[in-house]
Amino acid sequence: MARTCVLIPGDGIGPEVCGAVVRVLEAAGADLVWERHPAGTSALEAGADTVLPESTLAAVRAHGLALKGPCTTPIGGGFASVNVALRKGLDLYAAVRPVRSLEGVETRFEDVDLVVVRENTEGLYSGIENEVTEGVVTSLKVATVRACRRIARFALDYALTRGRRKVTVFHKANIMKLSDGLFLDCAREVFRGTEVEYEERIIDAGCMQLVRDPSVFDVLLCENLYGDVVSDLCAGLVGGLGVTPGANFGESCAVFEAVHGSAPDIAGQDAANPLALLMSAVMLLNHLGEHSGGEPHRACAARIRDAYDATLRAGALTRDVGGSLGTHAFTDAIIERL
Repeated sequence: MARTCVLIPGDGIGPEVCGAVVRVLEAAGADLVWERHPAGTSALEAGADTVLPESTLAAVRAHGLALKGPCTTPIGGGFASVNVALRKGLDLYAAVRPVRSLEGVETRFEDVDLVVVRENTEGLYSGIENEVTEGVVTSLKVATVRACRRIARFALDYALTRGRRKVTVFHKANIMKLSDGLFLDCAREVFRGTEVEYEERIIDAGCMQLVRDPSVFDVLLCENLYGDVVSDLCAGLVGGLGVTPGANFGESCAVFEAVHGSAPDIAGQDAANPLALLMSAVMLLNHLGEHSGGEPHRACAARIRDAYDATLRAGALTRDVGGSLGTHAFTDAIIERL
């Protein structure tokens, strides 16, 4: 039976990369039915009174699954981040950002294979800010035992089920002794006595080590802000945000998304790279393979991954990673190799 998946095209290049990914999934025989819902500035343009309509949230809750394009977030004002609101509204507490080297995409490093696991609901991204007096603004960093424990348990389960060798916590508990200290206490409690190697790094030293030799790391466990920054840094090791996927997991819902921006400056120019969203769709299929339907979804995911790996090896690249292909031509090249 076909599985219904909510499709959120988003803003800017979002509809283009979503369209490309749907083409590949259909060509690969993915057994999915799409239910489209808006979010971002496109929702306002469609007449909604908010950038994240309740009907969109309700659809994801009903089907438990969504594939999402990038949404625009204003800088220094305007409406709040759609991504943050979606994660909070659906309690998508765990972000997973796999980062691996791709043959055909030239970078400074080879054989990078990292996963960033990020707490998605607390920290400075709680959005609690106040102007204390004129010229003085405070931001409140939130950490709770419940959230710190569950993200540590998620990271442990992820490492065990996928055969990962080590989990490293990035923190700044030498300065933020209470909030980051709580994060460390909970991680130590969860990993104590398990078979997964556990270590801790102060985040500034950890970032230096990442760009010196990323091979010393395996799974990185981070609170919200650190995970956001570190996942982008790791993406830079393998070619950028255009070649790295993302997923957000809750107890009953999962949303898979490209983590790059909406790039309105190139929207409509056939210049966007759909690979990050396609890789996220492969994660979606593998997620379905683990939880419902089994082998057909995993087999479809493997066909797509083999096809885009072969495309990259052949030198068929988009402009952001040194090639010359546009969105449609790159998509056609992948479909030809399915």
